[in-house]
Amino acid sequence: MAKSILIILLGKRKESAVSVQKILTQWGCLIKTRLGIHDGVLENCSESGLIILELVGDKSKKEEFTRKLNLLSGVTAKLVELSIDK
Repeated sequence: MAKSILIILLGKRKESAVSVQKILTQWGCLIKTRLGIHDGVLENCSESGLIILELVGDKSKKEEFTRKLNLLSGVTAKLVELSIDK
């Protein structure tokens, strides 16, 4: 069993959220599961955010998706491949 997890850290969430969302939409067919986390609500909304994605599909497409996100200012993305040997 193998899983591909893409971890995205947004340092300037308010500035980068729209650009990140556009890329997520463009690559949406690779996204099986999405979890978004940021600290605070209402008046205490945080400038940082974390998105965790479970990806499916071709490895080269997942790597290109990751590269596109890393081109954005204030965004860091890391693709993690996990597997369990039988």
